[in-house]
Amino acid sequence: MGDVYEIGSNKAVSVATTPPISAPPSQFHSPSLSRSPLLALDDHIQPANKTPRISTPRFVTPLGSPIRRALQLTRLDPHDAWLPITESRNGNAYYAAFHTLCSGIGIQALVLSVAFTILGWTWGIITLTLAFLWQLYTLYLLVQLHESTETGMRYSRYMQLCSATFGEKLAKWLALFPITYLSGGTCVALIIIGGQTCKMFFDVICGGTCTAQPPTIVEWFLIFTSAAVLLSQLPNLNSIAGVSLIGAITAFGYCTLIWVVSVIEGRTEGVSYNPVRGSTEVTRIFDVFNTLGIVSFPFRGHNLILEIQATMPCDEKHPSSVLMWKGVKIAYTLVAMCLFPLSIGGYWAYGQRIPENGGMLTALFVFHGKDTSQFILGLTSLFVIINALSSFQIYGMPTFDDMESVYVKKKKKALPWWFRAILRAMFGYGCFFVAVAIPFLLSLAGLVGGIALPVTLAYPCFMWLKVKKPKAFTPIWCLNWVLGLLGMALSGVLVAAGIYVIIDTGVEVSFFEPR
Repeated sequence: MGDVYEIGSNKAVSVATTPPISAPPSQFHSPSLSRSPLLALDDHIQPANKTPRISTPRFVTPLGSPIRRALQLTRLDPHDAWLPITESRNGNAYYAAFHTLCSGIGIQALVLSVAFTILGWTWGIITLTLAFLWQLYTLYLLVQLHESTETGMRYSRYMQLCSATFGEKLAKWLALFPITYLSGGTCVALIIIGGQTCKMFFDVICGGTCTAQPPTIVEWFLIFTSAAVLLSQLPNLNSIAGVSLIGAITAFGYCTLIWVVSVIEGRTEGVSYNPVRGSTEVTRIFDVFNTLGIVSFPFRGHNLILEIQATMPCDEKHPSSVLMWKGVKIAYTLVAMCLFPLSIGGYWAYGQRIPENGGMLTALFVFHGKDTSQFILGLTSLFVIINALSSFQIYGMPTFDDMESVYVKKKKKALPWWFRAILRAMFGYGCFFVAVAIPFLLSLAGLVGGIALPVTLAYPCFMWLKVKKPKAFTPIWCLNWVLGLLGMALSGVLVAAGIYVIIDTGVEVSFFEPR
């Protein structure tokens, strides 16, 4: 990952004469770099020990104008010019909306109705609403923390902001595993969902009339992975804006199709809305907490927000936060239009009969597979496949960035295209191996939701307090402390509940036996 550098001395600085490290042409419009070659000494611009002649350098960023006036310098990272997240900074509010919508809604939304079977109508709606507003608030905090007009810094990756706020060592303990899972683990889950849906799509299209031997489920996993790897060769985050647009359209499409068909077909026979209760009080309590983890599971795109914002230009008069927040508002308006009808309409149609595995998609095929148009079923399956392929690209981008940074920092030049293709293929087929080895990963939704929850609901509050330093005991100070502490406590409880439910009810473990 890229490094975050701090502000130099208040005194003017001199720069040692060293060979320039030139940015590629695509960076000439990037606010993070100058149109002049970056001068570096051990990758940084080092302030001198003695007071040098006063001069104003030409390579201070536009965002760093206050620093220029104070004769200070931001130490720049030349490596960002060649990494996929920050290689291109010509994004806009529409690109941000496409990426945010593609990462903010997807297959994880299909299991929300399962939470209603435990919580019931009232608490299900209240919990979903509070979780949506909470994560929207912390997303707003991250957008505001991306850049600082006081220091001229842009935090282009979630881990960068964590390291700058908590310190590098503590940040690794707190955020490294959740962020790694939210990138690589999500890609594994997408391969499982994509492969299984490919099989469903094939069955719908053939309708039992095909004479050819259908591929096995492992072969479907491999087909989906190969398509995802081929698409992953697009070089940077801005270059997949069109892919994210298609992913956003298909996500909105299949969510709408599923809940509309379910509502039109009416309630299934024998539907019941009585919440499912465990046999003991302890079991009931842990079931509720595990359900809260399922509710938090769909809200997991926060680890990508800073990366998406890093693709946008900014200057002192036009900070990127304005355009980014505009894109976020567009995206989350559409997200709300999907999540609430899908969960509420699905629970109304199926009640306690919603399958735990697959949620609404499985329910559509199980209960309406024979009385619904094959065209609608096929189109829904196709939308799920396309959305999974699109989501794979944006969730895999932080891992691509991390892998490529190792080469870039060592060689101090851009990664060759053939090496990039090999690395991304290794990542994609590595995810395929994990998907085949651990096909029951989706059964751990509650546990995984609890582990990743602080990245979404807690850490942004603490980082905002540390960076902005609001006056103690003011309303905003109290709000962020309460939400941050509540998020951490909830995470611990959800992890414990997820483990208990797995032990109590069991998970059908089938290593290397996907179904």
